[in-house]
Amino acid sequence: MDGPSDVPLRQASGVAAPSLRAVHLAGVDVAFPEPKGGVFKAVSNATLAVAPNEFVAIVGPTGCGKSTLLNCAAGLLKPAGGTVEILGAPLSGLNGHAGYLFQQDALMPWKTALANVALALEVGGVPTAEAMARAQVWLTRVGLKSFGDRYSHQLSGGQRKRVALAQVLIRDPKILLMDEPFGPLDAQTRQIMGNLLLDLWAADRKTVLFVTHDLEEAIALADRVVIMSAGPAARIIGDHTIDIPRPRDATEVRLQPRFHDIHRAIWAQLRDEVVKAYGGEVG
Repeated sequence: MDGPSDVPLRQASGVAAPSLRAVHLAGVDVAFPEPKGGVFKAVSNATLAVAPNEFVAIVGPTGCGKSTLLNCAAGLLKPAGGTVEILGAPLSGLNGHAGYLFQQDALMPWKTALANVALALEVGGVPTAEAMARAQVWLTRVGLKSFGDRYSHQLSGGQRKRVALAQVLIRDPKILLMDEPFGPLDAQTRQIMGNLLLDLWAADRKTVLFVTHDLEEAIALADRVVIMSAGPAARIIGDHTIDIPRPRDATEVRLQPRFHDIHRAIWAQLRDEVVKAYGGEVG
């Protein structure tokens, strides 16, 4: 759906050429059994193609199935209908090409930051000494060079998120799945983490599928913003290319007139879905 006529947005089709699909959801339906019988249809006929090296953000009202789509791409959920392909091959089981960063970190409190990052390699058979050395490199890359001996309770929320990011990226996944990764953080820390993510992404341009409820964050970070309708039977209703040049600063980009034009156009469509999700009222 186009934005207002005075604010044209280039729209992506949502379908990349087959050879360019890192993630391809085709006609995906997701349904869950109801406690008293019957089936709750969470997502209906969702089709989304993400090219290699592309950064795509998914936005939508609370409970619309954003995380559900991410879980399908991760292989954590099997769709009731449709197909999921990763790098051109049907997905069966867990997606071994993907790293998943959840909203809540899963750091082990009895391990140091360094040991938590190294663990991601050790479980794959990398010797401890090598894993620890590589973990130190990654802690340095995320700005925690001198924090390796700290335990999770000694770290701020933003620092724990940096450790979790290093823990995922040290495995060098081709695809990065991120589910509201900066949600628990304050606004300033979110923007700092956004810039860190952009810097790390620019180094090797992994394919990123990023779920967020924050439209400003989505526009600041992504190449495309995909909009989901309110549930149940949520569907993809918008797919917009973000034509703001890179490199970007996650804070400074929000001051650009083009940023506000894009935000206004996408929000004009998204607002109706938010109103539906909240029963017809929105503040």
